[in-house]
Amino acid sequence: MKKLPDTNTILSYFLHDNKELFQEAFHYFEKVRTGEERAVVLECVFTEIVYVLIKFYKVPRMEISDKLKEFMLYRGIVNEDKDELNHALDIFSSSNLSIVDCILCAKAKSINFGIFSFDEKLNKLSKKEK
Repeated sequence: MKKLPDTNTILSYFLHDNKELFQEAFHYFEKVRTGEERAVVLECVFTEIVYVLIKFYKVPRMEISDKLKEFMLYRGIVNEDKDELNHALDIFSSSNLSIVDCILCAKAKSINFGIFSFDEKLNKLSKKEK
């Protein structure tokens, strides 16, 4: 059975900020890493992880990108949009756009859609991404 991990379980796994919660998260995500368990990381959870790491933990964009990309490569992560989310992380690490805008740009490219936005930075980047 696939599971939907929430933001707090993934953050506990990444941050080791609570020993008991980390141990439980570690046990589960090690099974995901090896493919023994299967998980889907919803886009809203993915976005919230980035937001919390930036806003509250002041983790650099590149470090967030690297950590999440490594995590998304776990055998048991079975997202259908894995490629788009990883591409969004590439954009995120090399720009100052929000993760939401980066996901929007990556998904637009993936399905060959344009973007309608009043954000000039997003429009400029989306044109480069085509």
